[in-house]
Amino acid sequence: MNPVVLVLASGRGERFLASGGSTHKLQALLGNKTVLQHTLDAVRASGLPYHLEHAGHPGMGDSIAAAVRATADADGWLILPADLPLVLPETLRRVATAPAEQALVRPVYQGRHGHPVRFARACAAALLALTGETGAAPVVRQFGVTELQVDDAGCVTDIDTVQDLQQALQILRSRAAQ
Repeated sequence: MNPVVLVLASGRGERFLASGGSTHKLQALLGNKTVLQHTLDAVRASGLPYHLEHAGHPGMGDSIAAAVRATADADGWLILPADLPLVLPETLRRVATAPAEQALVRPVYQGRHGHPVRFARACAAALLALTGETGAAPVVRQFGVTELQVDDAGCVTDIDTVQDLQQALQILRSRAAQ
């Protein structure tokens, strides 16, 4: 059974607005689709089951806990922030199916830690206990992580500012030209 991709879309996007954005970053256009639509399209193309967590939560930890609660019967979870519109479906599948010495698997692109991070069922209680802004970092420290080298700049290309959106558009255009 495949893990469930948890697409986290609960953030307020304040840094994007502060950088000059006129809308929430997930609703910003990247080419002819929104950032969120690009992310969801990649998840759907991966063929993996998914859950979109978009209710307002005070922090990333709260959002993760709510998404895990909503998919409590899953064998595991791939945590994917919704502001990674260029992540490749192949990367999602590779992380989902990678053998692991540890309970967690994290993609790495050119030395940078990326998303999604796969959490085994054994991490459920720790994920459900998360609160606040720290996200799942305490769970990573508790369980350890297996790193998976990937050739996907999209797993580290998040949209936090208008400049990030412009950089993502350049990557998107270069992919289309190939």
